[in-house]
Amino acid sequence: MAKAEEALIANLNAFTGFARARVGDLELAADLVQDSLLKALKSADKPADSEGAVVWFYRILRHSIIDLHRRRDVRDRALKRLESELAKHPSTEDTRLICHCFKSLLSTLPEQYRTLLQRIDLDGTPTEEVAAALGISVNNLHVRLHRARKQLRERLEDTCRVCSKHGCLDCSCDDGVRG
Repeated sequence: MAKAEEALIANLNAFTGFARARVGDLELAADLVQDSLLKALKSADKPADSEGAVVWFYRILRHSIIDLHRRRDVRDRALKRLESELAKHPSTEDTRLICHCFKSLLSTLPEQYRTLLQRIDLDGTPTEEVAAALGISVNNLHVRLHRARKQLRERLEDTCRVCSKHGCLDCSCDDGVRG
């Protein structure tokens, strides 16, 4: 066995401690060291001396740790985007359970409120886009949207009575067309 390889094996505990301090998990650190050792042993540019091999291996290990953190960041951003998308669109089961009385009650609202509810809540148009189209500030839009939702809620309570108090999840009123 070459001096460089002997130096790497002799420093395994130090390498694992170094990785653990940066990833916070002993098993993950050990896996990183093993993967980095495989990369190092396959490399054609191995240093011949033991001191140079240790410094060289720390560089390989640092790059492996950086790559791990980058992959985690990409995964976390993708999960956040997915969560955001799922929050915007109710599941088929949720949609099926919602009372659809509100659709007939929309026509009883002033057109300004009806349009806001349709574009933002039903069509999913971003509030910034709707505000720009209407030529108003986003804050003004939020106030109008709040008022529109409040009027619709009041009309639902008048029409649906009991089920509206419990979220319209079990509509039994005459206007309740199930999805």
